[in-house]
Amino acid sequence: MSQQKTNGFGTAPVFFTAISTILGAILFLRFGFAVGTLGIGGVLLILLVGHLVTIPTAFAISEIATNQRVEGGGEYFIISRSFGLNIGGTIGIALYISQAISVAFYVIAFTEAFAPIFSWLKDSYGWDLPRQVVSIPAMALLSVLILRKGANMGVKALYFVVAILFLSIILFFIGDTGFSESPNFNLGGGTLRNMDSFFLVFAIIFPALTGMTAGVGLSGDLKNPGKSIPLGTVAATFTGLVIYIFIIFKLANSASIDDLLNNQLVMGDIALWGWIFIPIGLAASTISSALGSVMVAPRTLQALGNDKTFPFQRFNRLMAKGKGETNEPYNASLITVIIAFVFVAMGDVNAVARIISMFFMLTYGSLCLISFLNHFGSSPSYRPTFRSHWVLSLIGFVFSIFLMFKMDSLYALFAIGVMVVLYVYISYYHSERQGLESIFRSALFQINRNLQVYLQKNQSIKKKVSWHPSAICVTEVDSDRDNAFKLLTWISEKYGFGTYIQYIQGYYSKTAHDQALETMDLLIERAESRKTNVYVDTIVSPSYTSAIAQIIQMPGVSGLDNNMILFEYDKKDPKNLGQIVENYALVRSGSYDVCILGGSNRGVNYHEGIHIWVRRVDEDNLNLMVLMSYIILGHPDWKGAKIKIFNVRSQGKQDEATDHLLELVKTGRLPISLKNVEFIDIDESMNLKALINEKSVKAGLTMIGFRSEQIKHEGEKLFDGYSEMGDVLFVNAFRDKAID
Repeated sequence: MSQQKTNGFGTAPVFFTAISTILGAILFLRFGFAVGTLGIGGVLLILLVGHLVTIPTAFAISEIATNQRVEGGGEYFIISRSFGLNIGGTIGIALYISQAISVAFYVIAFTEAFAPIFSWLKDSYGWDLPRQVVSIPAMALLSVLILRKGANMGVKALYFVVAILFLSIILFFIGDTGFSESPNFNLGGGTLRNMDSFFLVFAIIFPALTGMTAGVGLSGDLKNPGKSIPLGTVAATFTGLVIYIFIIFKLANSASIDDLLNNQLVMGDIALWGWIFIPIGLAASTISSALGSVMVAPRTLQALGNDKTFPFQRFNRLMAKGKGETNEPYNASLITVIIAFVFVAMGDVNAVARIISMFFMLTYGSLCLISFLNHFGSSPSYRPTFRSHWVLSLIGFVFSIFLMFKMDSLYALFAIGVMVVLYVYISYYHSERQGLESIFRSALFQINRNLQVYLQKNQSIKKKVSWHPSAICVTEVDSDRDNAFKLLTWISEKYGFGTYIQYIQGYYSKTAHDQALETMDLLIERAESRKTNVYVDTIVSPSYTSAIAQIIQMPGVSGLDNNMILFEYDKKDPKNLGQIVENYALVRSGSYDVCILGGSNRGVNYHEGIHIWVRRVDEDNLNLMVLMSYIILGHPDWKGAKIKIFNVRSQGKQDEATDHLLELVKTGRLPISLKNVEFIDIDESMNLKALINEKSVKAGLTMIGFRSEQIKHEGEKLFDGYSEMGDVLFVNAFRDKAID
């Protein structure tokens, strides 16, 4: 039902995987060229513009990772669980290919560390050897390491090469040259030049700024992804930024423009013992980047196989299959190293590298867009512990698309075209899955919700949207109970609408009208004192049944039809429970979800959270109870509270409700861990109500589903037996609700 993370990696592998990719081959091979071409100011501007993409992306990943369970697949898992499996699979395939080819790119760059040896052999012996004499054996050793030892050994090797990388950078900073002491260098002059070549140089340098998402690919092997991904990703992003700023000034202060432009390994002339440590540092940086990519890419492919993304079921099963206790993606790793070998043998991936940059930029833009839409859309289950700002996410998305076309319009169009073809094909093959519209639904609803609340006292505009609670509650005017009003307050805090109506018995008259106005003033005063979004009203009607008949025909305050009715009774004195039961059939005729609140006289025990009881008969009620729970937990009163689900099933039998629950958890649509789900096997001799009383006696709110047949045969007895508990909400869904 869930893979145990026996590796239990912490934050360090996320940080070192990311920082080793950020401080990669571009740092050693092309950063001097950039400073020589554009000057200090030009390269600082590249850092600024590039980090308008990378910092929002790092924050977006951190935010999403602390909102939902991030399992194997890293960026792919986040995108697919936000945009849906079809668009997620489209980006995931492109992302995997980019990651796999990146392995080859870094291995080929690794051979540049041996450039002095190649030059010496050519000058001394006339041997003009191809770079493949180094790159192919290096790729073979890397493949053996990953295929035989897996990520565990890969992380250990990563620590070693990162140590060498940082040592070489330190030696670079403490190194010195004669140019450093000459008066030619002026911080105020020559800092901006050749700006007509800005985007050409930007395209060369930008891969040096990426890599902050590399550690996210280890998500399936992390002990606590919600902690390690934000901390490791953000730390690596800002560490890389600071190091690059110092490197820019060190290069400009230690070498002439001529040396910067014409000496690819100019850092070796500056660093202390640079003739040996800079090539070693280049080797360490490239092999660590290759190591990070060859650990991450197979996990993306394994996640794609798990989600049955490819049209070949046997291939999906092979890629999804793991090896050993850690579920090591052996088959996916084998495919990855084969792809990498092909491109290493080719020896030149410059054109392919440009495509890689485009797909990575699309990935970053997608992550920023997800963060932006979730901020703006305010989905009920979107409550991350790490908060970015929607403006930052929007900037990251806009600059991702802008920079794609500024770097190379042709490749940008090609990358987008490939994505469109993949999406159309996957959508055709998986037509049953939701597409791109799922994540936009909440954003569109939020626009409508805010507009309709503003226009409440003006004419509302009727418009159909996806399901959000629009609940209406009816109480008697002499009732002093407060439980239902609290529940509506929680529901209408951010995600839905609540209407609280007090029923005045009698025929409409001047006296009844005046009484209604007085009652209305008291209700408004109550709503204002509690700063609630609940809409309040009164209704005058000769009988409770006629009042219900009128209310269920009323439009909602949002302009939408009400879709839920809330009744309440006092568990200690259920004198009105009979009339609730009598009018149940009337309400159901209006296609309403029905919630009946058994109110207790004790306060709400918020820190004990919400308990949901799921039985065999509750398959249709389950989604509604889950959605209601997340909506309620969005209220500040419930800050820090958790949801716990009790699944009651017949001993030794698997039922549809249990299967449905497990599917929600497995696919990430129910972002809670299985440890918050308790499976209870019962037999005919056990008293279910006694069991509920025992397990949920301290709960802040307990939800129990019921069906029409039960209320028809048991009547008021259905609600007996819960007097010792806090508030109990009995839930009956008119139809199943989708959890996107």
